[in-house]
Amino acid sequence: MTEQLPADEKTEFKRSLSLLDSTLIVSGSMIGSGVFIVAADMARNLGSSGWLLMLWVLTGVLTVAAALSYGELAGMMPKAGGQYIYIQRAFGSLMGFVYGWTVFMVIQTGTIAAVAVAFTKYTAVFIPALGPENVLLTLGPIDITLGSLFAISSLVFLTWLNSRGVESGKIIQNVFTSAKLLSLLGLIVVGITLGLNSGMLQNNLTNAWDASTTTAAGEVLPLAGMALLLAFGTSMIGSLFSADAWNNVTFIAGEIKNPRRNIPLALFFGTLIVTTIYFLANVSYLSLLPLHGSPTATDVLGRGIQFAQADRVATAAVETLFGNVSVAIMAVLIMVSTFGCNNGLILAGARLYYAMAKDGLFLKQASHLNKNAVPGRALWLQCIWASVLCLSGRYGDLLDYCTFASLVFYMVTIAGLFRLRRTEPNTERPYRAVGYPFVPALYIGAAGLICGILLYTKTFNTGMGLLIAGLGIPVYLLTKRSQRE
Repeated sequence: MTEQLPADEKTEFKRSLSLLDSTLIVSGSMIGSGVFIVAADMARNLGSSGWLLMLWVLTGVLTVAAALSYGELAGMMPKAGGQYIYIQRAFGSLMGFVYGWTVFMVIQTGTIAAVAVAFTKYTAVFIPALGPENVLLTLGPIDITLGSLFAISSLVFLTWLNSRGVESGKIIQNVFTSAKLLSLLGLIVVGITLGLNSGMLQNNLTNAWDASTTTAAGEVLPLAGMALLLAFGTSMIGSLFSADAWNNVTFIAGEIKNPRRNIPLALFFGTLIVTTIYFLANVSYLSLLPLHGSPTATDVLGRGIQFAQADRVATAAVETLFGNVSVAIMAVLIMVSTFGCNNGLILAGARLYYAMAKDGLFLKQASHLNKNAVPGRALWLQCIWASVLCLSGRYGDLLDYCTFASLVFYMVTIAGLFRLRRTEPNTERPYRAVGYPFVPALYIGAAGLICGILLYTKTFNTGMGLLIAGLGIPVYLLTKRSQRE
């Protein structure tokens, strides 16, 4: 018996997102809070301005290379669900499900939860009651704070907004992404201009390739050879995480005008813009702060990039320009950045679960579009699980576990490009990957090396990432079995 849909329920997405909208979704989903803080850990691990900047250059090259490869797949399959559809078509429904399972369990929802908590953390600069010490209720290992409830309320608000139609989500995305891009550009221009005049940048670039690692106690240990390679690969997890989520635009292919053209272009322009800004932002940090510092210093210049208070490198950099008011300035910027980032993540993620539900691999309720032609039920399911992760306090660990898994799935997807070239040579390809096969192979090789380093240096976290992904296999088998009965 065929299921009857409600009369007011739409059966098709509305193609209302332009190339500019799509590019801003790519950019806005990438820029969260990472670029403002991860440089501190990188500087401690590498102790070298040259290697620090090289990390961001390589991150940019790999991200754009992956985006160029995804462009061909997007042109072939301009459907809601994006990367899930690509993996499923290249390697079958099991692999597609495992990817979708991992995305729902932690990659997307865990990121949404972490970004919501970051948004709350910086809102607490103005509303101290939102701080983590304000515990309202303790349930076993879980502390329910006013801040966690505020984080959840932000998810509920954005989910409600996006359930009202893609136009609502588009407006928020365009406004907030434009604001944070302009703010970052302002920091870059001012920082580099002052740095060139003060000589700080020149000082930081002296002996730029002398690498060392600095312990929490301030002990400096030189790095070379294999030790340097391991430190470089481990540190790169920060820059890769900061540049992640660019693939989200592929999830919403069903709502993009002329998707065969606009998705590849949005992937290229969006990743190029953000990775260039990330590199220049780090040049700006080096223009305003010394790379090396001491954990016992009492001022921003003495602590340097390595030991910026709470790793808030951008705040320390702005403090050299505006003094004590810098905390409020950066809090506002990061609030704008994280709020806009979560809007893009929430908007896009639900489309993947919708595509899985259409294939019978997710809760059936998620396969419906509401009267506003968006997957409303999938949006609310995503909101519920992300809220649970907010309360659990474990989303940070889950993100560490699955950053590795996310990188593996990027490699799997790009490997699918090679497979589909062989198995479907006659399929229409409006866009062909630039530099094929060398650019896609470059990404797979470099990402594989990074994964190998992470398996060696962070064995437990990477193993947990693989375990969470692997749990999708028995879930898939049980799902298929229930369908046959």
